Amino acid sequence: MNKYMKYSATDRMSDLICENYNLLLVMSRFGLSLGFGDKTVEQVCEQQGVHTGTFLAVVNFMDDECCISDEYYHKISVEALIDYLRQAHSYFLDFNLPAIRRKLIDAIDCSQNDVAFLILKFFDEYVNEVRAHMEYENQVVFGYVNCLLQGKNYPGGYNIKVFADRHNQIEAKLTELKNIIVKYYPANINNNQLNSVLFDIYSCEKDLCSHCRVEDYMFVPLIMEVENKIHHDARG
Repeated sequence: MNKYMKYSATDRMSDLICENYNLLLVMSRFGLSLGFGDKTVEQVCEQQGVHTGTFLAVVNFMDDECCISDEYYHKISVEALIDYLRQAHSYFLDFNLPAIRRKLIDAIDCSQNDVAFLILKFFDEYVNEVRAHMEYENQVVFGYVNCLLQGKNYPGGYNIKVFADRHNQIEAKLTELKNIIVKYYPANINNNQLNSVLFDIYSCEKDLCSHCRVEDYMFVPLIMEVENKIHHDARG
């Protein structure tokens, strides 16, 4: 694990955003509001009821996207991380993907263009896949972890490895959608609306990739540790 972490509890929250504006998405998923003046990360988190250790773990992971120090990793609250992941799911399903669809409809002509109709159909099918993926996590995976933390048995002998083994990269299909638009949509003039929605699709793809990495490299290992501790205590 990386020993150097870029952001700490004593940094000003505004400095984080100025250095990496992508962290605005992380803030919103933790429920943090803007207008924090020169307050530190710790002060803002405490005042707004956010678990500081979990927030720092996530923002540092987002900056590095491969590892995190033991110092922050062991300060993560499982409950706070689950809430963050739920909020991320809500952002994609209730805000980001619907907004992209609206812009897509404005940018292409489905009534007179077969490629446009196929693009929208492809997008809708993709959103349905993302919804199924995230609803499974919300209901089954997080439900299992809540039972685990409460010392209850989850039906069917479920464990986090089941989730890890079937966890697919949901952003991959967006690459196909981008290629269809770039290569095959018959735009005869420069289409600012289409270019704008294509930019949004690229951004969404990157955001989904980062989200999945948090699940794979932060959430899953953390729950495996919880499982191992419970099994060890049961044998002891």
